[in-house]
Order: sequence, then C-alpha cells, then structure tokens
Amino acid sequence: MMKFKPNQTRTYDGEGFKRRAACLCFKNENEDEVLLVSSSRHPDQWIVPGGGMEPEEEPCGAAIREVYEEVGSSTEKRKKTGTHIIKHRTYVFTLIVTETLEDWEDSVKIGRTRKWFKVDEAIRVLQSHKPVHAEYLRRLTSTCIPPCGPVCSPTNGNTPSSQVTDGNTPHYVVCSTQGSDLANR
Repeated sequence: MMKFKPNQTRTYDGEGFKRRAACLCFKNENEDEVLLVSSSRHPDQWIVPGGGMEPEEEPCGAAIREVYEEVGSSTEKRKKTGTHIIKHRTYVFTLIVTETLEDWEDSVKIGRTRKWFKVDEAIRVLQSHKPVHAEYLRRLTSTCIPPCGPVCSPTNGNTPSSQVTDGNTPHYVVCSTQGSDLANR
C-alpha cells in the first residue's frame, strides 16, 4: 500500500506499518564511534539517519540512500542488525563510513550538520530526544554476537545498491506499540 504526500510517497507493508530504514554509521570496524545527524525538526538535537522507503525499494538500499541524503557519506560493510516496529517497521543496518562530502543534500537544503560520537555518549544524547534510536545502539552493543554478516552488495559509483546477497535474520525484533519490548532472536 502507498500514500502520497507532497514531497514523498509513504509505503506500507502488508500489516499496515510504514516501511522505514535506519543506519548506525560507524567510523571503522571497531564500532566505537557513530555518526549522528541533526534533526530536521529540532536542529539542536541528534538522531540516527533514516527515513521512509520508496516503492519497490529494498531496506538496505533505502538505508544507504538515507545516509547519502542526510549525512553526505558513502559507506561499505553493510549488515542488518534488526527490525524495530512501533507504528512503523524500521529495518536497522550498520554501515562503515568510507567518505564524507563537505556539502551534501540536507546540509545545503535544510542546514543539517553531522557529528561523530563515542557510542556511550551517543546513547546518552539520543536517549533524551529519540530513545528508540538509543535503543538501536544499546541492543547492537549487547546482542550482536556472533558478528552480523553482510546483507547488501557493494555500491557501484554513487548509486546505492539495494540487492540483498545474504539471508541473515535479524538479531532482535521489537514488536510493541507502548515502548521497547525487545525479544532476542
């Protein structure tokens, strides 16, 4: 199902949840620093990059596109860490940043900024404005053992890839309408 808004098309899954993708963008494979972006609605607050999926778009492709638009970064080493459901279904991926642009779409259009945070600091910063985003990081640091495998193919040039190449299942799934009720898989 799709709904149209002036600037976007919202897509919904078979259960009526809005389809979204989000990315935990790390500086390197140590996953000790994460890149956050300023909120478009509250520029003094930080969020995890992410947004709605376009029609026929795969979750990984949407995640890569959102990072490019919101943070101005190219990435590699994609792995799916889980699916989060509260009014919408968000597919969460981890990505390693390989390049950052000086000027990017959302920095030019709406003045967004980006900043590297140590993971513990990012969790504290996100907790006050977007607790669900803090939960993405918290769950990743406590449940991603054994390491998640790659689920997306490499990108070709600047075009994000959406081809899923590995059938890995999420390490956690959140199913709740009242908050975070996490169940490990």
